[in-house]
Amino acid sequence: MNPAILLLEPMMPEIEKQLDAAYTVYRAATPEQLEKIAGSIRGIASGGGTGVPRAVMDSLPHLEIIAINGIGTDAVDLNEARRRGIHVTTTPGVLTDDVADMAMGLLLSLLRGLPAADRYVRDGAWGSTPPPPLGHRVSGRRLGILGMGHVGQAVATRARAFGMPVSYTDRRDKGLPGYAFVPDLPTLAHHSDVLVVAASGGAESRHLVNRQVLDALGPDGVLINVARGSVVDEAALVAALADGTLGGAGLDVFEHEPDVPDGLRTSPHTVLQSHRASATVETRLAMGNLVVGNLAAHFAGQPLLTPVL
Repeated sequence: MNPAILLLEPMMPEIEKQLDAAYTVYRAATPEQLEKIAGSIRGIASGGGTGVPRAVMDSLPHLEIIAINGIGTDAVDLNEARRRGIHVTTTPGVLTDDVADMAMGLLLSLLRGLPAADRYVRDGAWGSTPPPPLGHRVSGRRLGILGMGHVGQAVATRARAFGMPVSYTDRRDKGLPGYAFVPDLPTLAHHSDVLVVAASGGAESRHLVNRQVLDALGPDGVLINVARGSVVDEAALVAALADGTLGGAGLDVFEHEPDVPDGLRTSPHTVLQSHRASATVETRLAMGNLVVGNLAAHFAGQPLLTPVL
């Protein structure tokens, strides 16, 4: 009999077809349904944002592996997984370029006012009403990056093509040629025109971007977040945009997804996406295949492809 797994977040049809062929797959279940199948579940496939709620993990006595379709593990209790000997895998590497592309896309859209100009043309206003306000130049702006891992470095590479001086902060100086390390985040923000958040989520990074950091960016500065919504104090961000102490924000992630504050949705100084930085056909297929590969390796008793635990 095929091992039973729980699919907590939908994946591409091609990937789900592979899972259905190899496993007995139970889709996201109600608590009552979960209680009936809990004893048979040996694996979970989920997304980085959904993770595995602790109550679900606790209800599955024979859980062996959690395969995350993403790079974030902040929605998985890793300490409990470690205690129980549950393996955890992610899909690193394959989504780096798409996430970095999204950061630059948000930056370009925000500073050049692309959404407003698009609406101006679509609404038939061109030639009959005044055009949208002038945008702002991207090239040459000072870029600060919070979190200089794979995504942060990919953003930096793209930014240099725009002639943007790049500085960064991280847990330590990584000695990266051409990029200035700034150990203090408010100082980095003060000396940046744009701050890109590319740091991991979790308790350690929660609200690192607070009102002090936003004030340091200032009324001409902009914030781009393609990491986790929890890294930014969202209430402080809404307030800063409303009172004009921050110039704008391009956001792919939010603190309480899918809930987005009215102050962000209605602001003329934001460009918003629904956590779609990795949402390309190519990357989602590659991510899904890594999930399939990690599950297959585990149940075959072979080394995991991309283990976290």
